[in-house]
Amino acid sequence: MFKINKKIGYALIALKHMSGKKPGQLTSAKEICDAYKVPFDPTARTLQIMTQHGILHAEQGAHGGYQIIKNLERVTLKDLNDILVGPLKITSCLTGKPLSCPSAENCLMISPLLALNERVSKFLDQIQISSLIKAETNPRSISSSLQKELSCITEG
Repeated sequence: MFKINKKIGYALIALKHMSGKKPGQLTSAKEICDAYKVPFDPTARTLQIMTQHGILHAEQGAHGGYQIIKNLERVTLKDLNDILVGPLKITSCLTGKPLSCPSAENCLMISPLLALNERVSKFLDQIQISSLIKAETNPRSISSSLQKELSCITEG
């Protein structure tokens, strides 16, 4: 099963919440955590990382918080994955040098897995964060649109 890392989930929750605010209005990590019942430390760390990469602006202090400063049409799911989790690796044997695996010399799967990793990476690079946070919340609509998007992975 392919899973999105929890850090990306926290980032999407935060970005969706902040996108509903007036321009210039700040959002605290505590506000997001209280509203969506997500854990404070990983959510706060996710906001800090997005700030370091120019997606958010942070203001310190008692009345501080975060606001979106980058056009989310220019940020993809791959970008978010790269900054929060690191480069996409669909299997543990792709996390280091391919030959670091003890079975690498005789493995028939390295080439297909590398190809799949590249296709998934390209697919994630086509998904704009703006489209995700503006997506409908009707589970039936999400299911059918997701099926259409995922079909491009399995097609030529």
